[in-house]
Amino acid sequence: MWQDGGRGTEIEGRGMGSAVLLVPLETLRRGRERECGGKKEREGVKRSREKGTQGRTHRPISDPSLFPPPQALMQAHDTVAEQEMKPEPLGPNDGPCETLTQYGGETVKIVRLEKARDIPLGATVRNDMDSVVVSRIVKGGAAERSGLLHEGDEILEINGVEIRGKDVNEVFDILAEMHGTLTFVLIPSPQTKPPPVKETVVHVKAHFDYDPSDDPYVPCRELGLCFQKGDILHIISQDDPNWWQAYRDGDEDNQPLAGLVPGKSFQQQREAMKQTIEEDKEPEKSGKLWCAKKNKKKRKKILYNAHKNDDYDNEEILTYEEMALYHQPANRKRPIALIGPPNCGQNDLRQRLMTSEPDRFAGAVPHTTRNRREVEVNGRDYHFVSRQAFEMDSTAGKFIESGEFEKNLYGTSTDSVRQVINTGKICLLCLHTQSLKVLRSSDLKPYIIFIAPPSQERLRALLAKEGKNPKPEELRDIIEKAREMEQNYGHLFDAAIVNTDQDKAYQELLRLINKLDTEPQWVPSSWLR
Repeated sequence: MWQDGGRGTEIEGRGMGSAVLLVPLETLRRGRERECGGKKEREGVKRSREKGTQGRTHRPISDPSLFPPPQALMQAHDTVAEQEMKPEPLGPNDGPCETLTQYGGETVKIVRLEKARDIPLGATVRNDMDSVVVSRIVKGGAAERSGLLHEGDEILEINGVEIRGKDVNEVFDILAEMHGTLTFVLIPSPQTKPPPVKETVVHVKAHFDYDPSDDPYVPCRELGLCFQKGDILHIISQDDPNWWQAYRDGDEDNQPLAGLVPGKSFQQQREAMKQTIEEDKEPEKSGKLWCAKKNKKKRKKILYNAHKNDDYDNEEILTYEEMALYHQPANRKRPIALIGPPNCGQNDLRQRLMTSEPDRFAGAVPHTTRNRREVEVNGRDYHFVSRQAFEMDSTAGKFIESGEFEKNLYGTSTDSVRQVINTGKICLLCLHTQSLKVLRSSDLKPYIIFIAPPSQERLRALLAKEGKNPKPEELRDIIEKAREMEQNYGHLFDAAIVNTDQDKAYQELLRLINKLDTEPQWVPSSWLR
């Protein structure tokens, strides 16, 4: 079956065996009208006449018995033509083969493939004027494995049905009912294809959701590969820069045929166009009073603002990030960063881990400019530094996050995290989302877990156990904040836990951390260079 995707159509089916016969185009076009294979037929008649003249009595040429009726002649011609054009049946071990026959500078190729029901053959076609042309061979399909169909081949007939002059939608209707042996009559592509080069598989993490059924630009909707933000894709072909061929991680065995996904540049271009259109539609905001109030609220100092990352590159168009597998060394554990809106339990989970297994987990010692209290120990409770030293380190980008509280500066530095890692322990961090870019750009290789709130009613019950009685609008704000975090930073999360129950969330957190010791994880390939 062929599936139309707007500008392209997918041939469905699986090639169980294949053969190819190439004959002159004019012979094919006239042969089925009675003249195909005329030369061989004439030579055969000549030989039989030469053989028949030996030892026989010659009858006059006017004898009517020497000439069969015209209908018999026509039937004989057609029978010979059909036998000449009909390929030999495929044997169980027959492989692809080709025989080239030149005729007037043009050659016709006959390809036979076995088509199973509901399994894609792995080729798309397009209309070029009145021609139907193979436009794409998809990796993993029978068309690619056979090596007999090529991009640019023009399809003249399939199982005797003329294809030239038909729209791809008509071709779809014709092929929908066909299965078993399919015989393609093709004009081979005039383009000379270079020898196939084994392409390197590129592994990427998707930073956006994609549904081909909603994409009017995908060449063939059925071949489009649906994926979600965070999925790992194995890109096996970038021959078409606009439409890559890929598998989704874990689906290779269940889905032998590759799918089409938007190429990086193509996706960036249309997302930029979409953002421009959306910005043009936004009404202009007016009213100095409202602007003044909004700006005044923003000026309020907040503890732990990320260093120079308030907007996190809002102009950046997220598409794909190249990834590689990484197995953490036994003596160098990856830091665990817990991210989530307030009152979702990430601080409680962090403290519970450090209390239950102090020899395994530890927190990074923060820096501060405030004065040391009598019970505090420098380097254990805080790194006490001067304001000048703190500001110099901040300017040098040494802090993952920093902020001001009651005229004192506080911050968590990459050096403090590294000190914990060097002891062989797992460093636990609770961070704001704005801090993630700095953390990921370091050499720390963090594992980022999003702690998400449950439903509003469940969240109220959890907070009630802690003696809190939040208002309905406060609960809605927490859930909305979590939604914004996931939307803007979800592509940076390695895992997510919905905290419906503290004990279950704790066990799930431990499972994820333990898995880092036993299974390799996907990390940005730039981390390993």
